[in-house]
Amino acid sequence: MAVKDWFSRRNAGKPAETRASIENPTVPVSAENFLAFFGVQSANLPAVTIDTALTVPAVWAAVNFLSRTLAALPLHPYRKTKTGSERITGMLATVVHDAPNPSQDSFKFRQWFWAQVFTGGRGLAWIERTPQGVEAIWPLDPGKTTISRRGGKVFYTHDGVEYPAEDVIDVPFMLKADGLKHYGPIVQASKAIQLALAMNDYGSNFFAGGGVPPLVLEGPLPANNDAMNRAKADIKRAIDGAKGAGESVFPIPPGYKLNPVGLDPAKGQMIEARRFQVEEIARAYQMPPAFLQDLTRATFSNAEQQDLHLVKHLVGQWAKAFEGELNLKVFGRTSRGRYLEHNLDGLLRGDYKTRMEGNARAIQTGQLTPNEARALDNREPLNGGDRLLIQGATIPLDKAGKQPAPANDNQPQDGNEGEAEAA
Repeated sequence: MAVKDWFSRRNAGKPAETRASIENPTVPVSAENFLAFFGVQSANLPAVTIDTALTVPAVWAAVNFLSRTLAALPLHPYRKTKTGSERITGMLATVVHDAPNPSQDSFKFRQWFWAQVFTGGRGLAWIERTPQGVEAIWPLDPGKTTISRRGGKVFYTHDGVEYPAEDVIDVPFMLKADGLKHYGPIVQASKAIQLALAMNDYGSNFFAGGGVPPLVLEGPLPANNDAMNRAKADIKRAIDGAKGAGESVFPIPPGYKLNPVGLDPAKGQMIEARRFQVEEIARAYQMPPAFLQDLTRATFSNAEQQDLHLVKHLVGQWAKAFEGELNLKVFGRTSRGRYLEHNLDGLLRGDYKTRMEGNARAIQTGQLTPNEARALDNREPLNGGDRLLIQGATIPLDKAGKQPAPANDNQPQDGNEGEAEAA
């Protein structure tokens, strides 16, 4: 009987070998198995949670910048009339603009709401109603809320209380295919955040050790463990003593040599890698890197374009998502006579020069009255400031250089018509 047949019968019915091996091309080697050959386990890498992700400065900056910017936008209710839109006053204006509930003002509530969106991936809030209308808006912890669908309708359960979808403001970062679960930015960017955490840990440990990398002692080594431990202790004591004294030179026994183990941070391009992680995190939030304080490639012109990109392609879109939820849940599907809307001009509040130039242009072109422009800055109206104005310097080309006739509101008398024509 051939040896091959004997092995075939002996191994009949046994599962195929699945041991990972670089030499075995039939067995796939995953990244974890590959690193395990070199003693690196995936468990050694830092775990990514919301709390650990926020220790990365780029993630912290992105979440805080977006949540505060959206919370600072003015939000008002309006009513459509035949002459245009007018602002609604009363309890609804108090809830959406001033204080959604007795324990939070509008900025605090909306900052918390958007922080949930840009960390866990979802913001939830419950609308409290009375027979008179909306009474308050209360935050719901997304981590303690379960979402289900029954009979085609969606329900939210929080602390044992079930709320119908029409009473819950729900803004997800991105919905999954079932329309209930969601994707979160921190989970989706966990690999990039994990790399940033690992570089932070390596850098802090490297400099905490005085900038001295792990070393290997080369030379005639002692024969037993006790002597080896004494030699390592002597070298460590010499290094620590030099660091403590601020000296850059320390002695070692003759015939020995110290060699660093590991990768030099400069050769490993650690600075460039950490800067690239800022760009990766900016991509995860789809925001310009300049707003994460990365001005490496910033110029006067492209920084201004990034500012426009922020408003048009990021802040404006999230503001629209929040407005859509509020209008649907507060007023319903069929009530379109009232609506809630952000004022994106609020982003110019800190730019006094641009705001004044914009107001002046709107007044001079007949788009705003002086009093309407003053109301944007919460200034009192003035007498005569309710008329639309327009610049009178634009004239037909064939009238250039000619003195215009003075305006005369009084009609000429019967006996003076000829004199008026002669004039």
